[in-house]
Amino acid sequence: MLSVNPFAILAETVSPVYMQSFVILMVLLIVIGTLLDIIHKKNVKYFFENAKKAKLSATKTLSTVEKISVVSKTIVSDIATTSELGAGKRRVAHLLGMYGTILFWIGSVIMIFCYTSSSSDTPSFWPIIWHVGAIMTVIGGGWFWFFLRVDVYSEAQPWYRIIKADLFVLALVASSLTGLIWSYLQTLNLNDRWDDKAFLILFIVSNLVLFGGVYWSKFAHMFYKPGAAIQKNLAEADGSRDNLPPEADAPKQFGLGMKRDEPKHY
Repeated sequence: MLSVNPFAILAETVSPVYMQSFVILMVLLIVIGTLLDIIHKKNVKYFFENAKKAKLSATKTLSTVEKISVVSKTIVSDIATTSELGAGKRRVAHLLGMYGTILFWIGSVIMIFCYTSSSSDTPSFWPIIWHVGAIMTVIGGGWFWFFLRVDVYSEAQPWYRIIKADLFVLALVASSLTGLIWSYLQTLNLNDRWDDKAFLILFIVSNLVLFGGVYWSKFAHMFYKPGAAIQKNLAEADGSRDNLPPEADAPKQFGLGMKRDEPKHY
């Protein structure tokens, strides 16, 4: 199963053009949903206005080399390894979900656009990347959903309580899980049974919800967060600190304080 391209099997009954068109549609849904989110919430406008105000209170002018250094460190630390989450379980779950999703999406695009024709032979590592990425996403997303969500972990809400903000993680896990099950069922040669077709439909629907729900979910935050992290670190480096006062060292005089108990409130 892990070394089999499920899209190549599907291409025996469904034209690759339809699969490629579906991927293009998903990209368009991301663009449209993100633009609508930007227009409605005015996040980007606020971001640039805040950066302009912060420059007025900067105590240092950063050189190009210094800016590149700050941006590089932010990409490596805050974005690529999510260091702001610390060394706990939330960070591990986030990294599993993030890199699993990246592998899953890259594997999907490569296999659909390059290895679905009858004359092509899929290298085994692409299906492995696709399946491993899906497994990582299911583990990371499931771990977060059942055990690490703030309202469940800190506020004693039941895990099955669903709100609009949960649309992204649920659709993400659903698309990976149904994709895995569909891929497995295809390798069983069920001879026109309904099983694999049912999970193919669920796989398609979960992707439509995931990419079509960008405007209503936290999907668009993936694009805002890197920019916000870079701006924050640049503001720290030039002394503007986003117009916030400097950190106070005084609380450190009073012993362990909150360090006696693991923080569970956000």
